[in-house]
Parts: sequence; C-alpha cells; structure tokens
Amino acid sequence: MLGKIAASLLVTAVCVVYALHGIDTAGVMSALRALPLSAVLLYLATVAITHFFRSARWNHLLKPLGMTIPLRRLLPISSVGFMAILALPVRLGELVRPFYATREGSIRMSAAVGTVAVERIVDGLMISILFFGSYLASLAGAGAGAGGATQTFSPQLRFGAWLSFLGFVALTSFLAVALVRTDATVRFVLKWSLLERLAPARAVHVEDRLRAVISGFGVLSDGRNLGWFVAQTALYWGFNGIGMWLLAVRMGLDISLGAAFTTMAFTGVVLTLPNSPGLVGQFHAGIKLALMAYLPAAVVNSKGIAYAVVLHGLQTVWYVGVGLVSLPLVSTGRQRRSLKEAVLEANASAEAAQVEPVT
Repeated sequence: MLGKIAASLLVTAVCVVYALHGIDTAGVMSALRALPLSAVLLYLATVAITHFFRSARWNHLLKPLGMTIPLRRLLPISSVGFMAILALPVRLGELVRPFYATREGSIRMSAAVGTVAVERIVDGLMISILFFGSYLASLAGAGAGAGGATQTFSPQLRFGAWLSFLGFVALTSFLAVALVRTDATVRFVLKWSLLERLAPARAVHVEDRLRAVISGFGVLSDGRNLGWFVAQTALYWGFNGIGMWLLAVRMGLDISLGAAFTTMAFTGVVLTLPNSPGLVGQFHAGIKLALMAYLPAAVVNSKGIAYAVVLHGLQTVWYVGVGLVSLPLVSTGRQRRSLKEAVLEANASAEAAQVEPVT
C-alpha cells in the first residue's frame, strides 16, 4: 500500500509541475471571470446524464449473478461509490460499491468486485478505441494533405495512443484466457512472478485472490446483459464527450467535437495511472497535453487551463455533492455512516473475502 501511495504522489507531482509550466495566470483568471452561467448549467446537465448511465449500467453486470438492485437504491449506492473513488488515492474507493451490493442481496464480495473490474476494462477499451481512432484519423488527414489540427497529433499523444490501446488489448486477452483456462492462467502468474519460490505463503494468498476475482468475470458469458452494458457505456462516454465539447466552445476554445473526444480519451488514459485524492494535477495535465495537439500553447496556457479547472471543479462539486446527499440513503436502520466508516467497512469486507481494490 505504501508503494502505491508513493507512486500516486510521484505521478501527482510530475503532473502538477507540467500543468503549471508556462501558465498565463492573468489569462486563466480572465477566462474564469468570463465564464457564463449558462455554460455551467449546460455542462452540469450533461454530467447528470452521464452520471445516470454510469450508475444504471452496473445492473446489467449484476443480473447474470442473480441480482438486480432497484434504481432507487442503485443510484445512491453508485453515487457514494463514485464519491469515494474521487476522494481517495489509488482508487481505494472502488470497494465501496461492491460492499453495498453485498448488503442488498446474496452476492459474494469477490463476484461484486469482479463486475467492477469488468467496468474498468470495458471503459479502458472504450477510451482506448476512441483515442486510437483519433490517432488513425490524424494520419488519414495528414496523408490527404488536409489542413487543421488533425495534422498536429504530438509524439506524446501518439505514444499514449499506442500504449493505451496495446495495454488494454493485452489485458482483455489475458482475461479471455483466464476465463477459459483458469488453472493454467493462475499457474502461469505464480510461476513467472516467482512468488512460489520467494514467498510461498504469499503465493497461496495471491492465488486465492486471483481465483476469486476471475470468478467475478463470469458475467461476460451473458451476451445480452453485456450488450446492454456496452450500449449504456457508449452513451455514458458519448454524453461525457459532448458535454466537454459544449463547455469548450462556450469558453472560446476552437476545437471540434472529435478533438473534444480525443481530449476526453487521453485524459482518461492519464487517470488510469496511480491517482491522488480528487485527481488533482493529473486531470489538468491530461487536458493540457491533449489540447496542445489542437491549439497554440498561449491559448492552452490561458483558456485551456481555465477550461481544465472548470471541468475538474464542476465534476468534483457534482460527484461530492451527490455522494454526500446519497450517503444517508444507503445506510440501513438507524445507523448513519460517514464516508470514512463506509470505506473502512468495505475494505474490511474485501479483506475477509480475500479480494483487493481494482487498481
């Protein structure tokens, strides 16, 4: 755990330094003061839609496990879980939703955590495909001799596009093999990690956890529910990208809808790194580096940074606000838990079930 926290702090420091480098403070403040209220309300409306689809889609992963959570319970449970993910480093809050799901019905913690892992992989594939598709479109535009931003896909973005795409394809392939040949996959991991030789007791523990999480991926065998989940995931990311584009246009950033989706996808890739509470630094660095492919540096270091601040601020206010309102609704009986108590209980339950956060 200390290693993960150290990695989180290192990534955060690097991202903060990059985001602040060359910043035009006066330009940022001017752009923030010029922000129209209508732009804020419009963006929050798209955030509300993305929040709904991000929450509702989880039921399609729970159904193959014999469980369905009513929407009136699913929305507050998901809202508290999203707040915990945002508030805690290295995605420790990922266990909150599975924990509350186990209290709603007869589902094992390991299986519930497995559904969250499916979410992470499908989301990763979605943003990787969007990102890699944008990269391919930039090559086509350059080859055709078209003008505009499509020819300015930077070396950093090209590297990120290939790395994210190949990484998630490899992870998905590993998952497919693990589902078909679980025993062989577990033996492979233990052998090549050298755990059996270096730490035999730890190897037994890792084997139990690995088998428990792989079992949670059994939901992939239900094609109908998986299809509905993927469809709602597309809507979730679609409205997310549209909202980012609408806000960018209202803040005077001359980018296309495709550029907005590329910015969203690249920032999503950056956020897969070990993160700090509130995603401070990483979010802003991701937005800045992506916008550099489409806009002059002077514009990015003024209006672009203001745009990143507004995006991050509005998302934080929304998810924390909705999460705090939802926290009393997920409690049972007369007992009311704080976020800290919910996280501690979730991690204790995960430890008892021998599963770990999906990081």
